[in-house]
Amino acid sequence: MTDPHDFTRGIRRTQYLLVLLMAVLGTAGFLTESMWLLGLAAWALIAAGLIEMIYRP
Repeated sequence: MTDPHDFTRGIRRTQYLLVLLMAVLGTAGFLTESMWLLGLAAWALIAAGLIEMIYRP
């Protein structure tokens, strides 16, 4: 029998990973003045926000 909270735990981990990725990419992009790293950081933040809006009531 599976625990119903396993799905929400996985979603939460994914969100934390995306926010951490956004912070790392944003910092690296800011320090190196690289627009593509800043763009990837923005997309990671957008993905985390979409997951928050869709899967968390």
